[in-house]
Amino acid sequence: MPIEIRSEKPGDEAAIYELTRIAFEPMFFSDGTEAPLVTELRKDGDLTISLVAEINGEIVGHIAFSPATINGRHDGWFGLGPVSVHPNIQKQGIGRQLVETGLKMLEEDGATGCVLTGNPDIYSRLGFQSDGNLGYGSLDKQFIQWIVFNGPTPIGELQFAPAFGDEYPED
Repeated sequence: MPIEIRSEKPGDEAAIYELTRIAFEPMFFSDGTEAPLVTELRKDGDLTISLVAEINGEIVGHIAFSPATINGRHDGWFGLGPVSVHPNIQKQGIGRQLVETGLKMLEEDGATGCVLTGNPDIYSRLGFQSDGNLGYGSLDKQFIQWIVFNGPTPIGELQFAPAFGDEYPED
């Protein structure tokens, strides 16, 4: 099945919302805010990169990248997430293609790096790492990961775009 990765275009919003909703619905860690989050990032102008994966013209994957700060400074850092793949075709490399395409775009645009909170077993395969020097509220630091394109490794406190909320996650 040929997969096309492309930038979001006007008219994709409803399909992205529904895909994100159903992709996260069965996840034990989901609180149901992922689909509204993408809408809020878009509304705020913080959806820096929004890519979709299509198969036969149907959107089956999506990834969002938005500005992030470390110690209150943007300095070219971007947050990855959420990333969604339709439940019927997960674990077939679509998420990986979305991540790799987005990271390449960020790097080509001169970004310093990309940060995320997620499973280290998954994201370490894509080049993300954690050394315990980057915090995000009370979240266990092993889940706070980064990839550097240029410059020093991040040290300090991470904060995502305002749509993610002003409060830090709880344990």
